[in-house]
Amino acid sequence: MSAPTDVTSETKELTIWQTFKMLLAGSRGFWLVNIVNFGDAIAYFGILTLLTVFLGTNLGMSDHVKSVSVSFYTGLVTLFMFGGGFISDRLGVRRAITWSLIVIGIGRVFLSASPFGLATNMAHLIAWFGLFLMAFGTGVLQPALYAGIKEYTDTRTATIGYGLLYSIMNLGIVLESFISPFIRTNDVFLNLKVKQIVGLGWGIDGVFWICVILTGVLLLVHISFFTKKVELTDRQVPAVKQEETQTKKTFLQKMKDLPFLDPRFMFFIFILLPVRTLFAHQFLTMPDYVFRAFPHEVGAKFEWINGLNPLIIVIFVPTIAALTRKAKVIDMMIIGTMVTALTTFLLVPGANLTTLITYVALFSLGEALWSSRFLEYVADLAPAGKVGAYMGLAGIPWFLAKFTTGLYSGLMLEKFVPANGLQDTGTLWFIYGCLACISPVGLILARKWIISFQKPA
Repeated sequence: MSAPTDVTSETKELTIWQTFKMLLAGSRGFWLVNIVNFGDAIAYFGILTLLTVFLGTNLGMSDHVKSVSVSFYTGLVTLFMFGGGFISDRLGVRRAITWSLIVIGIGRVFLSASPFGLATNMAHLIAWFGLFLMAFGTGVLQPALYAGIKEYTDTRTATIGYGLLYSIMNLGIVLESFISPFIRTNDVFLNLKVKQIVGLGWGIDGVFWICVILTGVLLLVHISFFTKKVELTDRQVPAVKQEETQTKKTFLQKMKDLPFLDPRFMFFIFILLPVRTLFAHQFLTMPDYVFRAFPHEVGAKFEWINGLNPLIIVIFVPTIAALTRKAKVIDMMIIGTMVTALTTFLLVPGANLTTLITYVALFSLGEALWSSRFLEYVADLAPAGKVGAYMGLAGIPWFLAKFTTGLYSGLMLEKFVPANGLQDTGTLWFIYGCLACISPVGLILARKWIISFQKPA
């Protein structure tokens, strides 16, 4: 047990800047993985942000059908990630990324080309097939990216490496949010005395096809530069190698190792389901809400408003984590989920641009307060030797939120925010806000019970 302690002390002696410099001068594999991470974040969220609107406007799906379609797509991404890790391990990082980009690219082609199937009534089936391929490919790609960071960092650079992976992904989302309106609309974005900058006006179809092209470029870059030689020679040698011992266990013994029988763990992850539905509504409800309840000028810049979230996350997640590192995690969870839930009531008075921007900013701040502490607390709850099992099951609430929210969000849109007719947006967000409040209230009521069995620091 002394060797890991030595590694930890060695890691603490390095400053953030020293660690970052080591990564800059380190393996090409690390940065090649992050090129894919950055580019696919642009393409993935470029499509997801406008997907519900595309399925309704371009394919004629009803609000209910399109919300269920998007919900199943995002849910399948999470579901496939459970098995995608095994596929990634078997293929290796380089080959897993290659094949996942191929599958994702084919899926994005089918989705983008699906309007051509309207004449033969095949458009919906083509789109669903494309979404299935995209979900499967992403389910393999995401574990491969994390595995790549593990392979191309060592004990001194791993923490910063994972942080950069998350930050680079969010920077991709910010860039996508900025560029997308220029592609989609023909509005004048900058009216200068000398020159005007006007959007291309290619519509949502244009945004999706650009994402297809970007996927192809990523694949070419990956195949050209992430060679087998890079894969083999750039792997970082761990400072300490720990021997892994495997023992054969019966099925019942394996089941006992899982945290299903831990009541505090099960309560903790499932009490977060209500507040997590708000995150699903950001791509299931928010696009149609903005396009239908606000003037055209606001809808034309929707991606800019949506892009405030990743921008705030990039800035405030590490800042808040540093400032609150001594605070109890459960208290940060309560405060963060409370901010996330209560912020929704800002939308109750009605559609107002200033209120909408304030909502997005505060909602993102709430996310920064608690989302990064969630897995930390799950790891703290887990007994020794069971952290992996606990971490894997900690994704269940997000999986359920993605799947279940779409089952009713479309019906709620049809009732309260129809494309044509009288709208009652305030009632919609009041209901969603009340539902989300179950999470912080539940955490408050169970705080003593959870803390009493929390492992000592």
